[in-house]
Amino acid sequence: MVRDTEKVARLRADTPACEDVVHFDNAGSALPPRPVVERVVRHLRREEEVGGYRAAEEVEEELADGYAALARLVGADPAEIAITDSATRSWVSVFTAVSWREGDRVLTAAPEYSSNLIAMLAMAESRGVRVDRVPSTVDGDVDVDALSAMLDDRVRMVAITHAPTNGGLVQPVDRIGAVLADHPALLLVDGCQSIGQIPVDLDAIGADAISATGRKYLRAPRGTGFLAVRRRALDDLVPAHVDLDSAWLEGGRVRLRNDARRFELFERNVAAVLGLGAAARYYLDVGPQWVHDYVTGLAEHLREELTELPGVEVTDLGSRRSGIVSFRTFDLSARDVVPRLRERGFHVTVSRAASTPWDMGDRDLDELVRASVHYYNTPDEVARFCAAVASLR
Repeated sequence: MVRDTEKVARLRADTPACEDVVHFDNAGSALPPRPVVERVVRHLRREEEVGGYRAAEEVEEELADGYAALARLVGADPAEIAITDSATRSWVSVFTAVSWREGDRVLTAAPEYSSNLIAMLAMAESRGVRVDRVPSTVDGDVDVDALSAMLDDRVRMVAITHAPTNGGLVQPVDRIGAVLADHPALLLVDGCQSIGQIPVDLDAIGADAISATGRKYLRAPRGTGFLAVRRRALDDLVPAHVDLDSAWLEGGRVRLRNDARRFELFERNVAAVLGLGAAARYYLDVGPQWVHDYVTGLAEHLREELTELPGVEVTDLGSRRSGIVSFRTFDLSARDVVPRLRERGFHVTVSRAASTPWDMGDRDLDELVRASVHYYNTPDEVARFCAAVASLR
């Protein structure tokens, strides 16, 4: 694994809480770096002085630069970026913008996130859309050959979560995109857990849209997210909700913006949006490939150390894995393990079957301990964490 100790020390210095806790809950909400927090607070102080409208006018250029930073992050054009309040809002905005008809098909996979599944199955109930599950390989990856065989002219969308919320795997979205290159179906990628830890290039993966959150690996404020939609897909997507910022009236008819901001609404938390832009620039400065190498290496180290502990089972899947490590102990439930670790200064969370009902149901799993590492975590913290897990027995 990457062991750039001086660089990690600098990044930890930007993260004051590292002095007090071991934060292995980055797949839930990462610790934001000091420059991001300071940017949010500084704007709130300005709003205190002149009000929200004027304060927003003063930072128009910086807000525009935030779109550019997010575009660089995913290999898009700034006009293909929309800023939202969450990954779910971003994902649902695209999914509901499709003109679904009875008999249309959506292809998805076993580890799909429950919020996405709920939206799909609700569309199945209301519009007669068919939701089909693509089989997985023995490694847990979506079976791309099986997906290819399932394609027909009724498939309107393939919806895949890039890095599922538990299970560790990273789906082969580039191979899925290659299969769909000559098919009219949209490829919608949920990048909620991947953006900020895995380099993403929309051209390389062939995605029509990707949704993301700010609060996880990107280390932005909670209540922020973004959406990247390729220009080629915009003509086929009509948002369910528009206002004077995403559309206008012309001759009594509604005209949509011709860019991705047709998915935005006028009102938003400008301070948080500035924080999102600051977080995107911070990540780009740290280096996406370095982040990926460090995080995945540290996660593999954690898996290896946990596997050595008696009574502990690492349950991760995938031929390629992310920084999310899931495990269970045979002596204690995850609901018992997590608070006991928190008392010792280790931040982890419980991953429940309700989050990925198909995947965890298939594997007869009810709940897991999820420990997700970031680039400000260290091998020493892994050792201390594993010692704490062992002590729980």
